[in-house]
Parts: sequence; C-alpha cells; structure tokens
Amino acid sequence: MTVTVLVVDDSKLARIVAGKALAALQPDWTRVEAGSAQDALALVGSQQIDVAILDFNMPDKDGLELAAELRSAHPHMPIAVITANVQDEIIARVRALNATFVAKPVTQDALGPFISGAALRLKKAGT
Repeated sequence: MTVTVLVVDDSKLARIVAGKALAALQPDWTRVEAGSAQDALALVGSQQIDVAILDFNMPDKDGLELAAELRSAHPHMPIAVITANVQDEIIARVRALNATFVAKPVTQDALGPFISGAALRLKKAGT
C-alpha cells in the first residue's frame, strides 16, 4: 500500500525543502502539499492521508491547532510539527498532542527519526 504524506506550510520554498528531505528518506511515499490549514483539512477530508508534516506558523490557523484537529479525527496518524520557534513551551505543546517536534531547517537528519518512527507505526498498523 502506498503511504501518502501531507506537507503543510504557507511557504512554497519550505514545502519544497521538506519534500526533498522526505523523498530522500522515503522515495516510494507519495507527497501532497497544502499552503494553509484550511487546504490541509480539505485534502484530509477528500483522500487518504497517512502522515502529516505541519508548519507551526501559518496565517489562518497554527500547526498546533491543525495537529489537534487531525489528532481528534485520526488518533494514530503520525504527525510532525516543524518550526524554527524552538521554545520549551512549544515543544511541550507539540508533545502533548502526541506529535513530534522537528526544528527548522528541515533536513534529512532532522526529519529522519520522525519518518523512521512513522514508517514503523504504519507497518505495525498494517498500512
């Protein structure tokens, strides 16, 4: 089964950077992109999304709000929140949502542990 990853960031460049790191780590996974939380929710409502990588700072709704909505609808979905805002409070709020904190810039090294964990969780779940 194909794994579909949703990359959400209001910056096209940031989506490209995250996409390149993701492609290097899991070249067989399919990537879909959204430029806002609203677009992300529409995609999640219209197709199967297995993994979500969310920017923290977005204009319409921040990544934590989006992560909370996704978590309530998809309790087992691997979710990462990416941000350059490396504060203990933000990291704690991300973890409270059972999501993974990934510091920007998004590199293979930064994203690798989350992607490995997500692959393992999906394999155990039979995805």
